Amino acid sequence: MRIIAGSRRGRMLHAPAGSTTRPTADRVRQALFDMLLHAPWGGPALLEGAHVLDAFAGTGALGLEALSRGAEHVTFFETDRAALAALRANIHACEWETRTTVIPRDVTAPRTGDQARGPARLVFLDPPYRLGLPATALLALHNRGWLAPDAIIVAETARDEPLPFAPPDETQDAEPASQALVRQKAALRALSPEALAERQHGAARLSIWRL
Repeated sequence: MRIIAGSRRGRMLHAPAGSTTRPTADRVRQALFDMLLHAPWGGPALLEGAHVLDAFAGTGALGLEALSRGAEHVTFFETDRAALAALRANIHACEWETRTTVIPRDVTAPRTGDQARGPARLVFLDPPYRLGLPATALLALHNRGWLAPDAIIVAETARDEPLPFAPPDETQDAEPASQALVRQKAALRALSPEALAERQHGAARLSIWRL
């Protein structure tokens, strides 16, 4: 695994052993950044000087790729001990300690006081699959003021999962929903993220949204 383009192009990144961390493959990262940089709603200005948030960061490959391509600062959220060690090692290898913040905290429960760099313009949500975490994290970050107006949200989910922020009528459950899920769907309806793009790569699905 390596950084694909920009100022740290070719820099190798460390990933912890085992299956707990699932780094985004190089080819998927390349396809994602091609979309971000060349789509009508994207472009170089999306990254240049931006504060980027890499939630469920794992190795930090997405956030570090963003820094290599012109982002000003990346905030990483990660709780797994082995992933945190790999993340910090990768930041050190890239010599980006002053341009990164690592928060060893669950991103579904962020704190306002940790938000030292202002709201994020670009957010990566790459959680464990099939747990409904993208929507939970998005709402928590929004409620705590972590997201800039018109922020771009990138979610990676399993190919066979419903789109994470789709309108409720596209993700109806076969059984009655819990009160928590009903509240979450109502909050997503109020936030109303706009779907911009969707691509499938092997077992993964990338979807890109704008607030």
